[in-house]
Amino acid sequence: MLSALSLEDAELSILLCDDATIRKLNRRYRKINKATDVLAFPMQDGSGSEVHKGVLGDVVISLPTATRQARRRDRPIIEEVTFLLAHGLLHLLGHDHATAPEDREMTARTDALMQAVRASRGTAKPVEKRH
Repeated sequence: MLSALSLEDAELSILLCDDATIRKLNRRYRKINKATDVLAFPMQDGSGSEVHKGVLGDVVISLPTATRQARRRDRPIIEEVTFLLAHGLLHLLGHDHATAPEDREMTARTDALMQAVRASRGTAKPVEKRH
């Protein structure tokens, strides 16, 4: 994904966790007291962003939530986690989906990242509608 975004030298951390952990993070940082599928914590925003130029931030993914979503969408868990990682990565880069135009743009960019991952694995296939 980083290569597809021409960010080969960039870094990010990925935390795969349970619903309790992501719920605590969601409550603390977003004031929403429930589990979610993915959270993104960008390091390029605010004070101190100049200290670690190549560090994009943190993506947190709840595996239990991803597992439930994968079952609902009838796809493998690896596909769901990859999708959530792409979604979180785009949030780290400043993309959002608060409005309809932003949502369309975010969906298109997420689909492009998913296609890049599939191509790198040699498993390219048509993009499915999701999220």
